[in-house]
Amino acid sequence: MSSSNNALSRAPGSPTAGGGEVINVPNALRMKVGPRFGGIDASAVAKAEAALKGLSSQFGQWLQDEIVKLETARAQVKANGIAGPTGDQLYLHSHDLKGLGTTYEFPLITRIAGSLCKLLDEPDKRADAPLFLIDAHIDAIRAAVRSDIRDTANPVGKAIVEELERRVKEFLPD
Repeated sequence: MSSSNNALSRAPGSPTAGGGEVINVPNALRMKVGPRFGGIDASAVAKAEAALKGLSSQFGQWLQDEIVKLETARAQVKANGIAGPTGDQLYLHSHDLKGLGTTYEFPLITRIAGSLCKLLDEPDKRADAPLFLIDAHIDAIRAAVRSDIRDTANPVGKAIVEELERRVKEFLPD
């Protein structure tokens, strides 16, 4: 056994061959969370998946409801400007769709809404966001649902989301 391996097997506080001392630091995280997080309960996961599948018949209506909220926020931005609460609401609803798109079986909407979120993320840059680009995102979300384009396996969906992301990147080059 090498001397470094030998040092690791020594008792805490015992001297090493070089005259140093091995100090074992306690694992504070383990003391706080316990020795194990516990296993994943496969039956609980199965129940959750079954419950989600049972709700899937309502996804279409819930998605429509979220799109109406987004379009209402867009109308408020057009009427009152993007600064302040109207811009915040537009961002909030686009963020909701970013999170819900995949759950509602439209990962393309998650990606389009994510691109819109990136465009609107910082309130100081939000004021300069081109309205035509905001409209293009919202119209793309509506078109994806209307045409049942769920993901980028569809060449039209892929082309649309890639173009939107490219335009956002041009506007926000960081």
